Amino acid sequence: MYKPKLTVLGAGPGDPELMTLKGINTLQNANVVLYDALINRELLEYAPNAVHIFVGKRKGFHRYTQNEINELIVEKAQKFGHVVRLKGGDPFIFGRGAEEIAYAKQYGLETEVVSGITSAIAVPASVGIPLTKRGISESFWVITGTTSQRKLSKDVALAAQSSATVVILMGMSKLQEITSLFTIAGKRTTPVSIIQNGTTDIEKSVFGTVESIVDKVAEKNIGAPAIIVIGEVVQEAFTSSHSQSVPTKNLFSLKEVI
Repeated sequence: MYKPKLTVLGAGPGDPELMTLKGINTLQNANVVLYDALINRELLEYAPNAVHIFVGKRKGFHRYTQNEINELIVEKAQKFGHVVRLKGGDPFIFGRGAEEIAYAKQYGLETEVVSGITSAIAVPASVGIPLTKRGISESFWVITGTTSQRKLSKDVALAAQSSATVVILMGMSKLQEITSLFTIAGKRTTPVSIIQNGTTDIEKSVFGTVESIVDKVAEKNIGAPAIIVIGEVVQEAFTSSHSQSVPTKNLFSLKEVI
């Protein structure tokens, strides 16, 4: 008889090589994999004997509601045994992984969490942006751009007043609102980078400032899924790959990175 179990597994930011070794071992021991829209499909090859079920949610399209996903987890675990819930990035960073674990426990399922590499850190790194650097940034915020009420998080306004690096996930539809808050906070010239499909073969990025980034996004046709990074560390994407003698005041007149 199968022992019902749920493992909530982080798939990382997109590059399949950024999946952890423990994550691969977890997939190899899965009976059912319920996977999200943003995971790299190559990862499913590590679970060749499992049933693969797409349960992804994208803006304007939900294959299953969250309640239906919760019910599916319990149903498949009771029928087949080990269900792996494969989620993009890290499942406990805006991934609703904690909700799914709590629901499964109500029905007596054994549960486990296997962390993934969060896109909030790995995607900026993929274009040369460190979220912290001595003498430049002592901390960083990671904020959802869109709350469950479909509004911009109030934390963005608070973050705009700090000297920390600000990373905003799921915020492209609120970009104009975000830049307005940073402008009000006196940050018009603060560097900004937006990275679409980070760490994948179709990654695109654009660099600018708070006052210019909306126009640059439109010009370069950057859209979701994307990560917004705001802060002085953004200039490190240039200084790490150009001569140290390049003046920072000329940073955004350089050839843009796309």
